[in-house]
Order: sequence, then structure tokens, then C-alpha cells
Amino acid sequence: MHDASPQSIDLLIEAAHVVPVEPHAVVLDDHAVAVHRGEIVAVLPIAEARQRFAPQETVSRLQSAVLPGLVNAHTHNPMTLLRGIADDLPLKVWLQEHIWPIEGAVIGPAFVADGITLALAEMLRGGTTCVNENYFFPDVQAAVYKQHGFRARIGLPVIDFPTAWAAGDDEYFDKAGAVHDQWRDDPLIAMAFAPHAPYTVNDANFERVRMLADQLDLPVHLHLHETAQEVQQSIDEHGQRPIARLDRLGLVNDRLIAVHMTQLTEGEIHLCAERGVSVVHCPESNLKLASGFCPACALARAGVTVAIGTDGVASNNDLDMFGETRTAALLAKAVANDAAGFDAFTALRAATLGGAKAIGFDHLVGSLTPGKQADLIVVDLSPVETQPLHHVVSQLIYATGRHQVSDVWIAGQRKLRDRQLVDLDLDAIGANARQWRERISHIRTGV
Repeated sequence: MHDASPQSIDLLIEAAHVVPVEPHAVVLDDHAVAVHRGEIVAVLPIAEARQRFAPQETVSRLQSAVLPGLVNAHTHNPMTLLRGIADDLPLKVWLQEHIWPIEGAVIGPAFVADGITLALAEMLRGGTTCVNENYFFPDVQAAVYKQHGFRARIGLPVIDFPTAWAAGDDEYFDKAGAVHDQWRDDPLIAMAFAPHAPYTVNDANFERVRMLADQLDLPVHLHLHETAQEVQQSIDEHGQRPIARLDRLGLVNDRLIAVHMTQLTEGEIHLCAERGVSVVHCPESNLKLASGFCPACALARAGVTVAIGTDGVASNNDLDMFGETRTAALLAKAVANDAAGFDAFTALRAATLGGAKAIGFDHLVGSLTPGKQADLIVVDLSPVETQPLHHVVSQLIYATGRHQVSDVWIAGQRKLRDRQLVDLDLDAIGANARQWRERISHIRTGV
């Protein structure tokens, strides 16, 4: 029995369907999510919620589904300003002949801040509430995400050549330590080490990363087995495939967030499962750059945590996690030759709790579990494109567009209301993006 007087809470969201993600493969009809002080207090039937709680605000969405905010587990959001700049090229040519020269000319705190602000508007409108970020100027990234109340795990870059961020090895590590210290106890922002890739980081730097990651209890986020060429180059230079080299250096463990993983043997899949490695599947970027296919079904079946990432907008070309998750599910089936593989519930889990687990945030977000942070999205399922509604999660994965996201909260703070951004000025963001286009087009004519 409850007390006669209802409990005062900040927010009650009532919906036709609540998809909690945990427990797996459950849809709760005519349920509500109760939120207080930024946390989920309860998930319960609407009638019961109305008796038990006295909310300051009630949001009633009786043709919609409520689910955890989507977690984009690998992206380079400042690169949103390079959308569409060098399309239809393979990874090495795209990166070395186009992206790196342009970045060399424009990269700096303003580029990073403006690129992330543009990305934030796109992500919030598409139901993404948390990101695993991998780029330069992590200090600027953290400040911008924090300013807008967005949840992020931010990579501390390590790479074997000078950039605008750091001139040499010691500076990369000194700056990483300083940024980590600055954000150590933040409720929204956390750090990871982000050594770029095996082909751009030497053994000594990998060993420093491993030692510091152990000391500071930080994940290690890197591109791994992205292309066949990368694997062959490692065999030629080190006499080992990249993951075997990382294993020799002590990095293949439950801190490792391995991104792409398109070239895997059965033994490597089992190694990942044994060691607790998380894999981030970025299907659209891999398809677009013709990098290969991540064996997502085989990884999931082996017990590996599989997450979904869009990669950067320069190689995707969007931050649409609904689109990405659909592509991930479809591609996984084709690669495994198994129509039942990577089903709708598994795909949704990868885009929410899988991402949260991969980046070490699953104690905070990823499922609608009482005690977790209220990172929530509402998806309107009433449009003709998602009718008739036979199966809520099938509809979310195979038919829903990101434009159907109506409401978003992060830690209980409203970020999107009836499709309108609460604290971002779209006109100003668009004007700023156009100004960057002008600057970059001037540089390109000289590149």
C-alpha cells in the first residue's frame, strides 16, 4: 500500500508504450516514467502513476513510445563542418589527401566548438543524448557539451605526429592529464584515452596509454581493424595483426572500445569475448568508404558488447542514430546470412544499453531503470509511415525516421519540446555553418 498523499516529483511522462530496454525484449503498454531530480524514480502503469505521484509537470504522449536516449558510441563531431567535402573516395585517399590537409588549415578551438554545436542540434533532434567523442581539443569539446547539458565521453588524443593540439608525445600526455583532472568528477562529462589507430601510434605510446588508463581507470577508444589494408600493413611492419599487437602491449581488455572491426577471424572474435572488449559498429561509414563489414551477429552471439556509432559526418554523412541502427541490423543479417540475426530488440539494445556499456556509462544510462539518469526520448508513432502499429520495436528499428522524435530530456532537463530545440538557436547555427563553408571553400581552392 502507498501513503494516502501522493509523492511530489518533477516530471511524469505518460505514453502508449514504454520500451525500457532492460529487461530485454519488453514493451510496456499504457505506462509512465516518473522523474525526480534528474533520475528515473519509477516505470509503472499510467493509472497507478496518477495515484502515486503529484508531478510538477505531466507530459502526455498517448500515441508515442518512450525509450532511453540513443548513445552514439563513436563520432568525431567537430567534423560536422566538413559534411560532404570529399565523398566517394576510399579511406586512405579520403583521409590523407583531403581531410587531413583541410583540418590542418582550419582546426582550432573555434572549429571544434562550432562543429560540436552544429552536431548537438542534429543529435538532439534525432534522439541522441550521449556521445563517445574522438577528436582534438578535448578541453573545448568538454566545455561545449557541458554548456548545453549533453552527456559525453571525450577522447584524449594520442597520435605520432604534431597537430594543432600538441607538438609531440609528451605534450599529448601532459595535456591529456590536465584535461582529465579538470573534468574528473563531472556528472555529465568523462574522459577516455583515444590513441588514433595502430597505424598512427607506436608501441611506446601505446604502452604509456595502457599504464595511464590502468592508473586513472579510463577506457581506451581507438579505430581497429578498420580495413584489410590496415591489417596487412601491420603484418608487414610488426609481423602481427593489429589486435595481436595490441594484445602484446596489454591493451586487449575490458577497457578497450574497438571501433569498426571489419576484419576479424573467429579467434579474434572469441578473444574479444573472453577479454570483455566492446565493439562499436559503424556500418554506414564502413559502407561508404568500402572499408568492409563488421561481423555484428557473430560478435553478439559470442557475447561481445556491440554498440552503434555513426562515425564522423565527413564519412557518413549524418548523425542519424535511427538510420544507423536500421543499417546495422540489415547489414548484420546480410553478413551473417541469417534473417533472424540481430533482431529489432538486439539492434535497439546496441543503440542504447550497448553503447552505454561500451563507454562505461551503463550505471548511468542506456535503460529505463529506476535510479538511472533520466536521459529519455519520446518517439511519435502516429504518422502514416509507422502505422499500423503491430510491433512497437520493429517499427522503431525498421520504419521510424528521426523526425518522429518529439521530446528529449538529459538528466531530467528538457532539450527538445514538440520538435523544437529548447536552448539552441537553429538560425544562428545555420548561419555559422555557412560561414565555415565559405572559409573552407577558400582553403580548398588553394589545397
